[in-house]
Amino acid sequence: MSVEIILLVLEIVGTVAFAVSGAFVAVKARFDIFGVIVIGCITAVGGGITRDLLIGAFPPAIFSRSYIVGIAALTSTLAFLFAYFHRKKFDETLEKIERINNVFDAIGLAAFTVMGTELAFVKGFSDNVFLSITLGVLTGVGGGVLRDILTETPPYIFKKHIYAIASIGGGALYYILRLFTDGTLIPSAVATFFIILVRMLATKYRWSLPKVRLEEERKALPLQTERKDEERKAS
Repeated sequence: MSVEIILLVLEIVGTVAFAVSGAFVAVKARFDIFGVIVIGCITAVGGGITRDLLIGAFPPAIFSRSYIVGIAALTSTLAFLFAYFHRKKFDETLEKIERINNVFDAIGLAAFTVMGTELAFVKGFSDNVFLSITLGVLTGVGGGVLRDILTETPPYIFKKHIYAIASIGGGALYYILRLFTDGTLIPSAVATFFIILVRMLATKYRWSLPKVRLEEERKALPLQTERKDEERKAS
């Protein structure tokens, strides 16, 4: 399978996955349909734009592939319509929606990390391991950071369940396999599986990097737990 086809598949998969993820975050933030579409599109293409600006590709590649924005906009619209016509269930099943959203987010992260790292080989930067992995990570997490900033959410990559670390590890794994393997299919499959697996395990077992818990937070935790238990009982 050619590099071009693999990159196209990864881009479409990542676009759909991140558009769904961004749209659901925007719905939870109570954005209107235009806001949901904008956030979905930014989540899907923001990482690629950031990556292209870093390597001096101007205008960014997305502006010559408008169909990708169209896919993101259509996906975001469908996600909004799903939430709109099932809004009672959507509110009642936010926890389940969050789990589904995590899956889409993991798929998007994996697809775009691999795609961004491969771009380093395509553009002739493969002799610079730091830049190659950085391009993968920026492509993978850039859109999510922009999404969180615009929805006034603390950036996911700095708080939740081994997010950027999964992207860094997957990008490094892809880079090593790509150097010592003919073709891109095996490195893409292995790195994608690795990132999704790490993200799912981190979510399931609540793996997180160490952080400083201030005294006020420790006191607030039991109260937050009590409130959540009361809400569950009430529902």
